[in-house]
Amino acid sequence: MASMFGRETAVTGANATFIAELYARYLKDPAAVDPSWVQFFNEMADDERALIEELRGASWAPRGTRVIGAPGEGGAAAPAAAPDRVRAAQLDSIRALMLIRSHRVRGHLLADLDPLRLEGNKHHPELDPAAYGFTEADMGREVFIDHVLGMESATVGEIVRAVREIYCGHIGVEFMHIQDPDQKAWIQRRIENVRNRSEFTPDERRAILEQLTRAEGFERFLQVKYVGTKRFGIEGGESAIPVLEEILRRGAQLGVEEVVIGMPHRGRLNVLANVMQKRYAAIFSEFQGVPSSPEDVQGSGDVKYHLGTSADREFDGRVVHLSLTANPSHLEAVDPVVVGKVRAKQDQRRDDRRRKVLGILIHGDAAFAGQGLVAETLSLAQIRGYHTGGTIHLVVNNQIGFTTSPKYARSGTYCTDVAKMIQAPILHVNGDDPEAVVHVARIATEFQREFPVDVVIDLVCYRRHGHNEADEPAFTQPLMYRQIARHPTTRQLYAERLVSEGVLDRDQADALFAGFQAVLETELEAAASYKPNKADWFEGKWAGLATSQDDKEAREEETAVAGEILAEVGLAIAREPEGVNVNRKIVRQLQAKREMIETGEGIDWTTAEALAFGTILVEGTPVRLSGQDSGRGTFSQRHSVLVDQETEDRYVPLNNIRQGQARFEVLDSPLSEAGVLGFEYGYSSAEPHALVVWEAQFGDFANGAQVIIDQFIAAAERKWLRLSGLVMLLPHGYEGQGPEHSSARVERYLQLCGENNMRVVNCTTPANYFHALRRQVRSNIRKPLVVMTPKSLLRHRLCVSRLGEMGPGTCFHRTYGEVAGPVAAARVKRVVLCAGKVYYDLLEARRERGIKEVAILRIEQLYPFPWRSLSALLGAYPKAELVWCQEEPANMGAWTFVDRRLEEMFARLGGKAKRARYVGRAEAASTAGGSYKAHLAEQARIVEEALTLG
Repeated sequence: MASMFGRETAVTGANATFIAELYARYLKDPAAVDPSWVQFFNEMADDERALIEELRGASWAPRGTRVIGAPGEGGAAAPAAAPDRVRAAQLDSIRALMLIRSHRVRGHLLADLDPLRLEGNKHHPELDPAAYGFTEADMGREVFIDHVLGMESATVGEIVRAVREIYCGHIGVEFMHIQDPDQKAWIQRRIENVRNRSEFTPDERRAILEQLTRAEGFERFLQVKYVGTKRFGIEGGESAIPVLEEILRRGAQLGVEEVVIGMPHRGRLNVLANVMQKRYAAIFSEFQGVPSSPEDVQGSGDVKYHLGTSADREFDGRVVHLSLTANPSHLEAVDPVVVGKVRAKQDQRRDDRRRKVLGILIHGDAAFAGQGLVAETLSLAQIRGYHTGGTIHLVVNNQIGFTTSPKYARSGTYCTDVAKMIQAPILHVNGDDPEAVVHVARIATEFQREFPVDVVIDLVCYRRHGHNEADEPAFTQPLMYRQIARHPTTRQLYAERLVSEGVLDRDQADALFAGFQAVLETELEAAASYKPNKADWFEGKWAGLATSQDDKEAREEETAVAGEILAEVGLAIAREPEGVNVNRKIVRQLQAKREMIETGEGIDWTTAEALAFGTILVEGTPVRLSGQDSGRGTFSQRHSVLVDQETEDRYVPLNNIRQGQARFEVLDSPLSEAGVLGFEYGYSSAEPHALVVWEAQFGDFANGAQVIIDQFIAAAERKWLRLSGLVMLLPHGYEGQGPEHSSARVERYLQLCGENNMRVVNCTTPANYFHALRRQVRSNIRKPLVVMTPKSLLRHRLCVSRLGEMGPGTCFHRTYGEVAGPVAAARVKRVVLCAGKVYYDLLEARRERGIKEVAILRIEQLYPFPWRSLSALLGAYPKAELVWCQEEPANMGAWTFVDRRLEEMFARLGGKAKRARYVGRAEAASTAGGSYKAHLAEQARIVEEALTLG
């Protein structure tokens, strides 16, 4: 890092001779110069390299002279230039080149970006012509620059004015950190060839003013009609609307057919109204709280500035479908959800080039710099299985976060510095210059269309009110808000500019605003009788599906599979592929799988999982499995990807079952929970006809994604009427591995359960796991499925199933009763009820001790709670004591969830009131201890206490 800094600092006029000589040595032998300079010369733009090459050949001298020995024009000899004059001219050219390059790298630091101009005059020594040996007296001296900046030669003053206009005006461009030379060259050409501006026709300029009028007029209308009501307006950042409009317009011209937008609450109402074209009357009715029937509303709802919508817009004859994703107040949580949705929609369109569906993410400045989900989402941008062809990021930079000033909110110069981690170009722009804003939006869109990578627009603006409209911002930023109070709006400034330039007169500008206010008044009157449209739950891809607020246990979903298909899939996943040098240990596993399929016995957990995936695939439904180490499996159990031991080529058995099957996609994700889980949730919310699975490396690692779980997975159906069939696989079980590798925190998921919002299972047999997975896509209802998956049970001799348990006549079991034979119901004095791995500990101990008076029952689906089937099982033991046994501490696990439900169940059954007795670990702060010896002793005590009558 130090050498890089030193290299850039050395690029000044004082070192021009040194740089030229160093470049000559580099051309002769790159190894002869410091590696940091090798990188510098490698990264030079084409025009910079061409100029140095030109100067090394001494082929140019000041006008009216010639290099000694060179013929003059028409063959006549021109006055010879003295060698020292030629050398001085060459050094001037190199100094000029260094000045230009420094502006390309750092010109943004002097750009006039802040509409409020709170910083005052800016200065940077490396952007001062004096640093390159140029004084005021030199401004008229001509310098040869060989078409750099589009000029063969120019005076020093012309060069300074050009670089200041391009790089230090209302637009600041950060792009020299990009390592891809084509991307860097594209941006340089795009901004330098037109002096970093676009020429707009009078009609285009009036259109921009109309957009600003709608943006400002809508907010002012709300401020007057609903004084003090929270709406998180966009005032001060109204230019965001022209940005979005230009991205959509230019994107449509360049082939975009669908756009998915994610944004925070600030400005959302304005985007809903003026970009998504949600009717103003609909928004006003939400402010007024117009009562609607439950059938109209559906769901529990959310505040108006969290809601999403969809719409079709037409741009220059091209229709683009827009969807604005609903979001919680948790800033940036929607980011990975949006990119996941974009990926799903691209896959639906078979858009392998990722060009037809575009994601736009709108951010606040403080959140973009402060929220870790931004970095997690950015990190997915170019990864196989997650990339979407580039997202356009719009940062609405209010220069404040609630009450926190930027200097206290981040360490870097800009709120957008995090985007450099993926070498995204960053375009800073002054929000009070709408034409610069639209120009930047055009560049960003064209760049994203040319290169499938992310690009960032930093719209530098301000927030006219406090964090919300009832907040007083002058408490903490008195100077800033004193300046804002006397600062004209962006619309007012732009209207004055157009009037002064003769594009329209003042009466026309005023009439435009007044006319829009009249439209809003009409819509306000209509709001009193406005009725919302019926919810679009089951349109498009969701047609034919249904929702349910209760779990109809009597309904048995068709999850069984014909025996011949099970055999076909099983033999395919057990086949050693030809031409692939498979690891010998894996070959033995494949042989064992083949034996399971041929005998129909001993089907273990991962074989059952592969059979579920494979049968879903041959039925035409894609399967997507994503997570850390999911290809092999955390516990080396899955091996869904076979790696050639000589070439490292990858072979996926599940993609080689039969011709015409659906695709199996297994992805080893980045070391991210919130970002990847959010992505997979977004994918599942856009694609109901795929089995989408996210797997945690260990179950408790999912706690890093709690916001996604709480706000989207658990609540989105009721809040926003958005469904998902996402599956979460969470390895869970107490095996003495310590606090972080034991519990998947099932209690947290159970606490989130309500209104039949999701399914939580802790299956004890491979066959039941098989049916649980298939139910996700064979049922006509989509609910998230949370699975406590095993670890030690993956290889447990008792945790196996018969192939026939997956065949015709079988289904998912919400509960399991006693295994046939060992315990007669009449002799039972105690019923031990449990879920998950502890069942096998209890079963083995009971067998070893020959106990006949204790029955062991299992709850396989904890939520929705299996009232009907469990009542039937417990009804067989009316006089028996009931014990709930779990491995987890008493304040964790399922105990507090099942306790009162069991009590209610006995009340429903009639007879004497009964409560279950708890057997398990005592309350604890940590999920488990760190001592394996202590674990064994505690586990033995739990089993002993559960089985011993006393």
